[in-house]
Amino acid sequence: MVRTGRWSVETNTGVTNRQYSALSDTPYPIDLDSIRGAFPPGIEAPPLLVDFADWLNGRPWGSVGRFSLQGQFSDHAPIVDGSPLRDRFSLFMRLPDGSAVGGWYGAGLDRDNPPIVGLGSEGDYELLAPSLDGLLAKLTSQQFGNAWSDLLPHDEVECQTVELARWLAGRPAGEPMAPDDASLELPDFRGFVEKWSRDREDYWANHRLMAELGWRLAAHLPKGKKPWDKTNFEVAISGAQYQARVLTRGPQPFEEASSIESLLRDLREEMRRAQPELGLWYAMSFGLYADGRVMPNFEYDLRPTIDGEPALLSEAKADLVRAPRPERWVPKWLAAS
Repeated sequence: MVRTGRWSVETNTGVTNRQYSALSDTPYPIDLDSIRGAFPPGIEAPPLLVDFADWLNGRPWGSVGRFSLQGQFSDHAPIVDGSPLRDRFSLFMRLPDGSAVGGWYGAGLDRDNPPIVGLGSEGDYELLAPSLDGLLAKLTSQQFGNAWSDLLPHDEVECQTVELARWLAGRPAGEPMAPDDASLELPDFRGFVEKWSRDREDYWANHRLMAELGWRLAAHLPKGKKPWDKTNFEVAISGAQYQARVLTRGPQPFEEASSIESLLRDLREEMRRAQPELGLWYAMSFGLYADGRVMPNFEYDLRPTIDGEPALLSEAKADLVRAPRPERWVPKWLAAS
């Protein structure tokens, strides 16, 4: 049934004109600066991606898929300890559930035209297409399974995949569409991610400084004995500034905070030496599990808060001078200061 008023109610497809109008008025979120910054140093965003962003600009969100064109580092993607993998990915697409899509620069892969992979928020890791043009071709033909259904058009928005196909077909002859060839021998991306996750969990479980940290914080072991029970902590370091909190009914100071500072600074320096281009992390969060394991996560980009105030820029700059990063890996709040 359809009513003829301006805000009609449900049609036989279950979609209301109100919903249709609202979604059609919402354009795709696009941030080319963040996309360019997400590519590894020395690799530029390909013209096809930049041109696709231009073609997509202003079109209704969901008309060719439910995503945004926004760059992010592997640090914030759904993968265990993703910071060391920054130069292995160029993540340029975000999905509503937190999944990320982008290029993968694995060993032996073409750095000028890498395969496109998906890092799923629910643990789905998939090589989605052999190349960027292959991914765009799959958007036009809507060839995605249930785990990647957000790459399909939204039911409540007028589909524009035919228009996308026409645009792709009209591109210059010098940029041919790559065939979606299932016979191409591409590496096992899921296997890569699963091995990386196991290796990093083992690495931190057996790390000397993490073992000592767990021992020093033994008084905070979780009361539960289930494998997932943990006590959460957060740390901020910027130059000479330092703060550590235990997350018990909100961030709280704890007695051992001062005694673990030197250990955490040693960890920070060790990590800088292991991967100098990342620089020094500014924040660390970690869980202390019932068996004493410590599993950390590191933040290299957000300006830390210390004693309720943003960290001093002079201290953060001192860290940057001591541990310089590639220009595109310097966070805006620090680069603009």
